[in-house]
Amino acid sequence: MECPHLKQITKINNPFIKEGLILTNFECSVCRSKRNTWMCIHCGILNCDRYANDHANCHFKHKNHIIFIDCHSLSIYCYACDDFVINENCYKHFRKLRHILHRENSQLIRHIHNKVIDDDDVDDNDKKSTINHVNRHQNQIQKHKNKRKNSQKCQFKASGLRNLGNTCFMNAVLQSLCNIQLFSYYFKELPNSVCQSIENQDTLVTKELRKTILLLWEGGKSVISPESLFTVIWKIVPRFRGYQPQDAHEFLRYMLDRLHTELSSFNHNQYQQQHKIYSPNHNISILSTNNKSTMVTSIFGGILQNEVRCLICGNESRKHDPFFDLSLDIPQPSTQDSNGSNSNYLLTDCLSKFTELEELGETELYNCPTCKKKQRSSKKFWIRRLPNVLCLHLKRFKWSDCFRSKLDVHIRFPIKDLDMSPFILSNIHGTRNSCGSSLYDLAAIIVHHGNGVGSGHYTSYATHHDCWHHFNDSSVTICNEDTVMKSKAYILFYIRRQFVSINGST
Repeated sequence: MECPHLKQITKINNPFIKEGLILTNFECSVCRSKRNTWMCIHCGILNCDRYANDHANCHFKHKNHIIFIDCHSLSIYCYACDDFVINENCYKHFRKLRHILHRENSQLIRHIHNKVIDDDDVDDNDKKSTINHVNRHQNQIQKHKNKRKNSQKCQFKASGLRNLGNTCFMNAVLQSLCNIQLFSYYFKELPNSVCQSIENQDTLVTKELRKTILLLWEGGKSVISPESLFTVIWKIVPRFRGYQPQDAHEFLRYMLDRLHTELSSFNHNQYQQQHKIYSPNHNISILSTNNKSTMVTSIFGGILQNEVRCLICGNESRKHDPFFDLSLDIPQPSTQDSNGSNSNYLLTDCLSKFTELEELGETELYNCPTCKKKQRSSKKFWIRRLPNVLCLHLKRFKWSDCFRSKLDVHIRFPIKDLDMSPFILSNIHGTRNSCGSSLYDLAAIIVHHGNGVGSGHYTSYATHHDCWHHFNDSSVTICNEDTVMKSKAYILFYIRRQFVSINGST
């Protein structure tokens, strides 16, 4: 974004000249957080950004200082425009500041490293700790250099979505869905005549979502506004009206359910005969000839098998439940892992916990048909049929007494080769896993930043034309896999290595 406010700043003093501003660590002056530190261009003070405790925003509101620079990426941000700017190189003093910050930062790192090595009074453990910190900081600088190189390699431009007022939850979901190739391909190939045939034209989510996806994939604009889609959602769901923060998972579930309902209202058989839509790079039909199935069920639909066994007589009952996503409990962090920094939890641990045998308590007695009364029982889930796109929701928000808290631990997840075979019900005729691969690759994730439940911020990471991007409302930046893997995922979207159609063909 080209910022008109940069020309108002005619001079920038070197922030390192003033005594006391040289810091061995870039720390927020308020909370001492070392994450995502920004420097005020106007006065040189250091504050954390919205991904930490948002003290930079507080400084902006208190002092009306609108321009900040990210101390690590050296990107310029304008609070008046509420976006990162791209025209700072037009001004000599901004180029000079970036050069000074980079130079002084490098000199400071070398100074600290040499001082620690030469100082015999420093304990060996302290030396090792400081040197490790310096090495991490140098690695971070190198990663930002690599990031710039990657941005030159990616030839396709991705568009951002304008925040309409606490609508980051919607933007993160839309960017994730849009960059799932199978999902977006369907809407790009869907003729407008199909949308016109669906009833309730005034509240047609399918039509507006199709327009949004087409605009996002054109890449002609750096930012587009999803206002028309949001207006339709307002009309349909009263709970999403207004500009209060919402949960991204609840919105995702609503979107998929609503699309399934709308797409179910036109004749699939007639449409399939007139318009064959096949998935890209895979010779399978996205639509099923089954009138009860839609694009949503073909892509996201899976089936769970719920087994309940009476602990007295051994009687078993089985129930098959369709799903669009799986909500997984995450391990409770220990005291030493409460900040999530030392977490060794894996995504497969969460999946194992979901499918493990569970003995139900006294409040969940099973009405056994053999014993003719309620008895203690055990329960176990199996995945009977895998979906083509596996959506995993990590249950980070927990009710505690009268309020909700957030589990902010880091869950390690694979970018490639997520193997779902240990969680599948095997040797069942007609299950989708018998036809296709059980390996999945990551396509997108949604991240919730902040500690509050009714506050915070949503962003998403997704592959766009084979390049990983970070979608932060109107700001879109290219990133690498290491950045993605370090994020604390809230929702993950995995694409199956080998797609399978609804009738079981590959």
